Amino acid sequence: MFYALSWFAVFSLLALWSLAAWALHVVAVWTVSNAGALAGATPGLGGIALPDWLAPWVPAELVQAMAQLVAGFGPVIDTMMQALPALSGGLTVLAWVVWAIGAALLLLLGAVLHGLIALWRRRGGGSGPAAGASMATG
Repeated sequence: MFYALSWFAVFSLLALWSLAAWALHVVAVWTVSNAGALAGATPGLGGIALPDWLAPWVPAELVQAMAQLVAGFGPVIDTMMQALPALSGGLTVLAWVVWAIGAALLLLLGAVLHGLIALWRRRGGGSGPAAGASMATG
């Protein structure tokens, strides 16, 4: 009975792990595939202003330095965002590798639980035929 419960729990966790890995893969591929469309959005980053409640607390020199920093990174960000859609195939391989590592760890957990249950039953903690035979002879 304990064996069935432990393996049911392991396979339930494996199903949840598979669902989570699939969902994150879908979101990541969608994001990377649409990143090229956002490549033209970086010039608008320089027009981002501080909220009104925060502006009095931030020195004007810091705001100006940050604006120059963002303007300097604009071409780099554009280049990276245009190259991102080509990386979506690599995301699939990465998702499979991460899923396989997680699945192997969950199956290892199941094997460890199976061994612990067997050890517990062997030491007399379980109510099996061996426990009943020892009571009849004593």
